[in-house]
Amino acid sequence: MNDTRAVWLPYRPGDFPGTLPEQLEYHHWDGGAFPADPAALRFLVPPPMSADRSDVLGRLLPRARWLEVLQVLSSGHDYLRPYLGMLPAGAVVATGRGVHGEVTAELAVTLLLASARGLDHFLGLQTTGEWQPHTFPTLSGKTVVVVGQGAVGSAVGARLAPFGCRVVRVARTARDTPDGRVHDVRDLSELLPRADAVVLCAPLTEETRGLLSGSRMNLMKEGAVLVNVARGELVDTEALVRQVERGRLRAALDVTAPEPLPAGHPLWHLPGVIITPHTGAFTDAFTPASLAFLLHQLRRYAAGEAPANLLPLPAGVA
Repeated sequence: MNDTRAVWLPYRPGDFPGTLPEQLEYHHWDGGAFPADPAALRFLVPPPMSADRSDVLGRLLPRARWLEVLQVLSSGHDYLRPYLGMLPAGAVVATGRGVHGEVTAELAVTLLLASARGLDHFLGLQTTGEWQPHTFPTLSGKTVVVVGQGAVGSAVGARLAPFGCRVVRVARTARDTPDGRVHDVRDLSELLPRADAVVLCAPLTEETRGLLSGSRMNLMKEGAVLVNVARGELVDTEALVRQVERGRLRAALDVTAPEPLPAGHPLWHLPGVIITPHTGAFTDAFTPASLAFLLHQLRRYAAGEAPANLLPLPAGVA
C-alpha cells in the first residue's frame, strides 16, 4: 500500500478560499489523462460537468484500489449505482447535497413563473413580431404541491410563499415542521386534484421512479403546470406528452427522460412546454460554493473525521 494520501480535484489548490490541509498531496484532474498513479489516490472528486461521468469513473475506479472517499459535487447520485461495486472495501461516498439547493430552487421558481404566465407563448409571438395579448393565470392564491423536502424543495417552498401561494409540502414521510405540515408521498394522489402546479424536487430512487405516472397526471387540474428540477425518470414521459398534446397540462422541465433529450422528440416542439438542459445547479455561484464545500470536506478528512453528506451504501458494497 502506498502511504501517500493523494487527492484528485477538478480545481487547482490556488482556487480555494482558504488553506488546504498540508498533509495531503493534491492533483488537478479534468477527467482526461490521469495526473498521478491511481494506486495512491485516497480522496476523489470527479469533474462536475463531465459529458459522461460514468465513463470517467469506469476508467478510474478499478485502478484506485486504496480509495477512501468518493466525493461528488451533485446532490443526485443515481448515476453512481453501476459503479459502487468498483469501490474498494471500506470506501465511502459523499454527495454535494445542499450546496446548490438555493440556485436550483431559483430555477424551479423561474420555470414555474414562466410557464404559468405563458412566457413561452409570448416568446413564440416575439419571433414573428406579433402583438397578441392573452390572459394567463397568476400564482397568487394558487396551490403548489412541492414534492421533496431536501435543500431544493425547502428552498422552493420558501420562495413561493411571498407570491401568495398555498404551498403543500410532500416528502417520504409525514411530519410537522416550523414551515407547516409535510405530507407523506403516499398521499400524493389525494393532493394532486387541488394542485394548480406540481414541482418535483425529490431524489430518484426505486420508490420515486415513475412517481408521476399517467394515472396520477389524470388527477391533476386542467391547465396545471408540472415543473421538474429533480430527475426525468420521476415522470412518465410518454404520458406527459399525451397530456400536453391534449392541452390538459403545461410543463417546464430542467430534466427529462431520456436525457439528453434527442432532437425531434415531441417535447421540444409541443406548445406549453419549456425546456432547460439540466442547468439548475450551474450558475456563477457553482464554483465558489463547491470550493467552500470541498475545503470543509478536505479539512474533515485530514483530521480523521467522516465527511458530511455520506451516502448509505447497499449491503455488500465497499
